Amino acid sequence: MSLVYRVQRATLWALGLLERYRFIKFGIVGASGVVVNLSVLYLGHEYLFAAIEADYKKPYLSLALAISLATLNNFTWNRLWTWADRVRLLEAGEPQPISLRVLGMEFGQYATASAFGSAIQYVLTLLLSGSMDYRVANIIAIIAASVSNFLANDRWTFRRPSE
Repeated sequence: MSLVYRVQRATLWALGLLERYRFIKFGIVGASGVVVNLSVLYLGHEYLFAAIEADYKKPYLSLALAISLATLNNFTWNRLWTWADRVRLLEAGEPQPISLRVLGMEFGQYATASAFGSAIQYVLTLLLSGSMDYRVANIIAIIAASVSNFLANDRWTFRRPSE
């Protein structure tokens, strides 16, 4: 085998390892989001919206609040840690200063990319909560939505800067 071939194979292996490691980081951030989600869901359903949601027996408002706060939590940690190596670049190749406009744009992309997963989570939780505890239903729904969220954010929100 030639040296060039070996270098190419090593580079591809390293990139694959980085992507697997990135998914592990995404999973850890997602786990923190699950804690936020379940905590807010429980507090909202049992206390904050108890008077409203008791009539329906389903966590409509508390689930929407839980998903929103978990999305904000996950965006923050994914930007700071999971995809920290993919900074926005100016045309000259210099790192772009962080501004509210850039953060707003990235959060908008993150929220849009995660909307499909959030919709899956919301619908599955409501469907499954009729036959099981709403917290268990929510965990199952979160797992189902996590893969699509990773792929959408990896390829759009935090995509590699173009050459």
